[in-house]
Amino acid sequence: MSSTGFPFLKSGYTVYANHLCPFSMHVRRALKAVGATHQTVEIDLSNKPSWYSQVNPKLLVPALRTPDGTVVTESMGIIEHVVGAFPSSKLIPEDPAQRTRLYDFINIIDSRFRPSVYKSLMASDPDAQKASIDLALSAVREASKALEDQWALPGSNGGPFWLDARFGFAEIVLSSSVSVLGVLRHYRGVEIPDTQAYAAFLCWYSAFKSDPLFTEFEPDFEEQVVTFKKIVA
Repeated sequence: MSSTGFPFLKSGYTVYANHLCPFSMHVRRALKAVGATHQTVEIDLSNKPSWYSQVNPKLLVPALRTPDGTVVTESMGIIEHVVGAFPSSKLIPEDPAQRTRLYDFINIIDSRFRPSVYKSLMASDPDAQKASIDLALSAVREASKALEDQWALPGSNGGPFWLDARFGFAEIVLSSSVSVLGVLRHYRGVEIPDTQAYAAFLCWYSAFKSDPLFTEFEPDFEEQVVTFKKIVA
């Protein structure tokens, strides 16, 4: 414990996280991807330490303490800060048009796919479940088309990641949110159709699921199933 009353790494970054929180996983992947010197402090969400309010008064995870003592508390803001602090990592495109395409892709998953998956799990009415699942699948088709378009750009090698051959910003920000498909399959029996409309998405999904940056921080599937059971209707 430091003299401030909460633990942190004096010579690097400290991420306060919970291993089951997808947003925490995203931040931990970002730190690993750029090679930042850091330590992870696990926060028990059911029994948060009294000192954590000094780090984040909202008591949410993740939070990041930077080497100069600044604390960043929103996962996307944290990731953008980390990537910006290590520009040589080249995890995000410099070209404005490329960045716009990247953020449009992220928005498909964050604004349409992920909320629909959660709604399908929380709904008790079969019709409401189906409506949410249909919306989630529609978002997957849209994401698949965006991947096709990205891989068809001049100079692209055709995937399998957003930036071709490497696990980058898109995968850091989205992979744990997308991996909830396993939970959706478990509780609702949903499978992504193996058709052309979903082909690029399935290629991308398979690639990031087997990448070390994903597997190192992804919790055990059975643990995820138990965690999601709390919200499943």
